[in-house]
Amino acid sequence: MNGTNETLNTFYAFGQVFYHTWWIVLPWAFYFIFKIIFKDYVAVRSADSWHKNLKWTYLEVIPPKDIERGPKVMESICAGISGVTTTHNTFDLWLRGAYSQDRFSFELIGEEGVAHFIIRCQKKYRNLIEAQVYAQYPGAEVIEVEDYTLRFPKVIPNKYWDMWGVDFGFTAPEAVPIKTYDRFEEDITGTMIDPMASILEVLGTLTPDQHIWLQYIIIPLQETWSYEVAQKKAVEKLKGVAVESGGGFLSDLGDIFRNIFSGIFGPPQFSATAKKDEQPLEFRLTPMEKERLKATEENLGKTSYTTKMRFLYIGKRDNFSKSYVSAFIGAIKQFNDMNYNQVKPFDLSKTYGKIFFTKAIADFRKRKIYKRYRDRDPEGVKLVLSSKELATLYHFPDMGVKAPSVLRVASKLGTAPPNLPIR
Repeated sequence: MNGTNETLNTFYAFGQVFYHTWWIVLPWAFYFIFKIIFKDYVAVRSADSWHKNLKWTYLEVIPPKDIERGPKVMESICAGISGVTTTHNTFDLWLRGAYSQDRFSFELIGEEGVAHFIIRCQKKYRNLIEAQVYAQYPGAEVIEVEDYTLRFPKVIPNKYWDMWGVDFGFTAPEAVPIKTYDRFEEDITGTMIDPMASILEVLGTLTPDQHIWLQYIIIPLQETWSYEVAQKKAVEKLKGVAVESGGGFLSDLGDIFRNIFSGIFGPPQFSATAKKDEQPLEFRLTPMEKERLKATEENLGKTSYTTKMRFLYIGKRDNFSKSYVSAFIGAIKQFNDMNYNQVKPFDLSKTYGKIFFTKAIADFRKRKIYKRYRDRDPEGVKLVLSSKELATLYHFPDMGVKAPSVLRVASKLGTAPPNLPIR
């Protein structure tokens, strides 16, 4: 009986604390919720939405037949578009839903056995994209095409079509790089193995009415104080240096609520202070830890992008086969290294149901991710990729890739003769 009274008194005391402090806690919680709902409304649903006035174009890049350059040149293209910066006034940001930063979408689609490289951008940036592509791939062709998603029903799944989709996330801190193109090297000859080969081979096996879409929505990441601090903490952690959590009112308030129950029901626990290791860093780290630290520090020196990586497989119901999903995700896993970082399917975005109402939940998830793909919506789990990582994941295959699915320019384009008569 005494134990029951003590428990009731404890909850009563907690209720008294909340009664006297709700005016501090709840406004912050409701502010963040209201902020999300309000920005979604003004960005998508309002009549004067800033987004509705944007003019988009879709550029298909057809690579030349004899590319002798590796993915490093694609890194130059990625770095070239990172200079796009925008400055909006407060009215446009909060009342019209303007982007805080302009974005691009790099897309690789497999259409019934044929691969297409698509870049989506605002029309005002078309010349920028063309200039960057022609500068690095003089023999390429850049043509304007329609949005390929418009050729499909607005809602999938339906009576005739089914799909499977997923977003991708990281398994390690964002500062740690994935397996980049400079590590795809054959041991004996020393030649680079183009990682796009296995992906394009999967796209080449698609039969009629089978489609695979891979999307990278990239937002150039401006150098902000909070991002730099987060990445520096990740490097310090790799070095084995104790990293103190950031202070401030919100951090202290969160610390109170995280530990309130442990303080009520048990004695306080204090973390033991580790003895400072006086050994030099070179002797404290293993050879693999040294390589990981070096790769991370080099990765932080690159231009970075907030990236939404999304994959969809769409097919007619009569020949829908999830074996394409396994094959494609298996090809993506070649960029993973357990000693560095790994790109993995984000479980909460997978289009399936687990326990109850599995079909209804699966269909709801499919409709949601399909709509977000068509809208090029970056919501959900995101990656932070450097220009080197992005060039590894998305680049035009070199001449060593013999996949028949790749469209290539049949012959080199030349300039007009100087003596051509002008009328």
